Amino acid sequence: MSKILITYGTRPFAQRVGHLLGEKYEVVYGSSEDFPEVLKQTNYKAIPVANTTTFAHELLKLCLDEGIDKLLPLGRSELQPLWEVRVLLAEYGVKLLVPHDLTGCLIVENPDKSLNLQVFSSGENMISKEQLDDHYFSGVGIRSDSGDELVLCLV
Repeated sequence: MSKILITYGTRPFAQRVGHLLGEKYEVVYGSSEDFPEVLKQTNYKAIPVANTTTFAHELLKLCLDEGIDKLLPLGRSELQPLWEVRVLLAEYGVKLLVPHDLTGCLIVENPDKSLNLQVFSSGENMISKEQLDDHYFSGVGIRSDSGDELVLCLV
């Protein structure tokens, strides 16, 4: 079973995403926030905050140590540092789940629970395997009100 690391793992939004993926993927939650020691013995891992110089490399190390092959950042501050090392991540077999074009991407933070979240990897719905026209969209998304665009969902 493929393993996925979801950042901001102690937040309710990350839990919703993990629940969506839980049947098809082994979910590991990463968080730079404090969490109970007992969770460290399960599928929760401590990660550095995104503004540290070693953030991306420490996430890569965690992915390699834990056999994680997909990385889903849910924090806005995490997107750019990870985007900059996407080639390095790919060289080590870690698929970074962020949109191809960060600058032109619509973003909504803490989407309402009633919205139909979907998780994509290169335009493919990771649960239903439905393929989008946009083969470059990766991450948690919802359709825009017009239905024409995907909106990236973050914590």
